[in-house]
Amino acid sequence: MLPKKLKNKLEIRLQENAFRQLGKSNHLIDFSSNDYLGFSKSATIFNTTNELLKTQNSEQNGATGSRLLSGNHKLYPFVEEHISTFHNSETALIFNSGYDANLGFFSCVPQRNDIVLYDEYCHASIRDGITMSKAKSFKFKHNDLQDLECHLERSREVSESHQDIYIITESVFSMDGDSPDLVTLSQISKKHNANLIIDEAHAIGVFGKNGNGLISQLKLEDAVFARTITFGKALGAHGAAILCNQDLKEYLINFSRPFIYTTALPPHSLATVKASYDELNIQNAKEVSQISVLKDNISFFKSELQRLNLQEFFIKSDSAIHSCVISGNENVKRIAQEIQKHGFDIKAILSPTVSKGKERLRFCLHSYNSSEEITKVLQLLAIFV
Repeated sequence: MLPKKLKNKLEIRLQENAFRQLGKSNHLIDFSSNDYLGFSKSATIFNTTNELLKTQNSEQNGATGSRLLSGNHKLYPFVEEHISTFHNSETALIFNSGYDANLGFFSCVPQRNDIVLYDEYCHASIRDGITMSKAKSFKFKHNDLQDLECHLERSREVSESHQDIYIITESVFSMDGDSPDLVTLSQISKKHNANLIIDEAHAIGVFGKNGNGLISQLKLEDAVFARTITFGKALGAHGAAILCNQDLKEYLINFSRPFIYTTALPPHSLATVKASYDELNIQNAKEVSQISVLKDNISFFKSELQRLNLQEFFIKSDSAIHSCVISGNENVKRIAQEIQKHGFDIKAILSPTVSKGKERLRFCLHSYNSSEEITKVLQLLAIFV
């Protein structure tokens, strides 16, 4: 039997229409996944992965242990070197997931009495990692750099000489799809001698000359202490990495518990990551790439919002994520279900995942969405909203 206190918490979720359930696979038109470039279904990447495993003599199913024991197979340094070159970073350290990377980083890097300032909309993995650290943490208003400056001024007034300051945000926010002013943020960080950490999970494959992210697009690599990148979104693979300098990499290997105490990714996962990066480079050389098609779809989506007078419901975004705010769990679920009945996979994002009153439909755009599909799904939204 489930303990009564736990059962009561489930009952409350049901009463608030916020009960989470695992979804089922469907054949609806995809406007919900993070597979922005269609790489997860790419036969080219699948075949390249298998060829790479053969040429590297890495035809094994598992890693056999943690990277500090038996799991540091030869694809790890090979792929980490490739990733760091692609993203203009000194080095990279691969983790099993984006959640592991953020948990592993923030739980061990900020030290006791250090000060952590993070955007209030930062991902749960970032906030969970911060909670596990012994640092003092404060959230600043979403993308509000003036509020961040106020926190920094207060921190400087009470700080001691041995305290370090960390500023954390995302280049593209997963629920809003918006971005901070990263150039100004980097200047503020430098002014206050703070360490700037950027989560680039939803920017990779979407921004940058060849999909290498918003930080590289803005040429801010040297202004950032560390970047988190993930492979499970636009790259269509699995895993994540911290982009950083060699000293920080060695520190994480020694002190990041999610890195130390977990079985490493198998060779097949690493080979898929390498094949996906190769495909990004191939796409960059094409006259019409998947990235350029995605950007065209983003522009077309935004123009259709204006044509259908829907822009007032949407959070401003230049990314592949566009959120239509519809207050109330019951209301947003109802509209999502109506759109799904017409063949479109649109998901309702409920509280407590987002704040009450900020529930939304989250539209994820892809290179494989047609203009006709974009128009049709927005016409349906205009009927039900």
